[in-house]
Amino acid sequence: MGPKVSIVVPIYNVEGYLGRCLDSILSQTMQEIEVIAVNDGSTDTSGAILDHYAVKDTRIVVIHKRNGGVSAARNDGIRLARGEYIGFVDPDDWIDHDMYEVLYHNAMEENADIVMCTYMREFGTHSKEKKFNLPNKVCYRNQEIRSNVLRRLVGPIKEEMANPEYLDAWGTVWSKLYRTELVKGNNLNFIDLNVVGTNEDSLFNIHISYYAKVFVLLNKPYYHYWRVNTTSLTSSYKPELQDKWFKLYSFMESFIKEKELPSEFYEALNNRICLNMLGLGLNTISNSESAFLKISRLSTILNDNRIKRSFQQFETVYCSFVWRTFYFCAKFRQAVGLYVMLVTINRLRKTIR
Repeated sequence: MGPKVSIVVPIYNVEGYLGRCLDSILSQTMQEIEVIAVNDGSTDTSGAILDHYAVKDTRIVVIHKRNGGVSAARNDGIRLARGEYIGFVDPDDWIDHDMYEVLYHNAMEENADIVMCTYMREFGTHSKEKKFNLPNKVCYRNQEIRSNVLRRLVGPIKEEMANPEYLDAWGTVWSKLYRTELVKGNNLNFIDLNVVGTNEDSLFNIHISYYAKVFVLLNKPYYHYWRVNTTSLTSSYKPELQDKWFKLYSFMESFIKEKELPSEFYEALNNRICLNMLGLGLNTISNSESAFLKISRLSTILNDNRIKRSFQQFETVYCSFVWRTFYFCAKFRQAVGLYVMLVTINRLRKTIR
């Protein structure tokens, strides 16, 4: 009899965290699991740690491969998965001991294609729960999934704009269980980060949510997202980030057109482009250039035709005063004011988590 859940873990140079992650998975109250650990060309002792664990527990399947990135590693794991459902865990994170038992039980109870839980952000010295303003359990079916999940994955609209920090809270893959048949039957894979920069998770979720008939949200944090070791997109300058994000937007827009989704999906994508000005801005000021050159780069971004068009349609009425001010500067291409706010936000980000 095969496993109920296949858990894919992409691994690259995480020797200091890997044991904690694997221990949390192998101590699950659900025993009928397989762990597909993909060693993506690690140059530290991660590979040896995996081999050691595989000797102790036959539920671990280890793949050693040349480095190809997290998307390729996850895709390799999907191909080998034998479970009824597939889950993903990042190797520097950990999970509660009953996470997969609870998610699987709800999948069976509701005949769900996707089951999602919430998560804790772990900072080493403290934890913060990512709170969702929803009941303890929500079950969306058929058309409800498109309006409550799929569209939200593309971007926020109306009242959702009040919390820009929730832009991709629904888009994580490690907080979910997916019906394996739905993934493999629709040939769903992760797109390389070298192409889209970030948000390969959200793209994957957009596609699979389109095919899902039942989606369950459990409003309880079973997953622990380790922020201390995370290399944020804003921690080091990425000169190609804007081009890659434009490619990401093109993928989303093509999907909306192909599936003939309603106009609110275009509004949601437009809002995503505008909200992502925060990420582009923080990326821009993270380089080592002078303030003058950073402001010049910000001005170039703000005057990009696609970004200008998006901001022409962007409404800040639902935003808080601070975010309204920030996006006012972006909308009216006030590069100096935007730079000052970005510097302030960056300092607060490092001191107040």
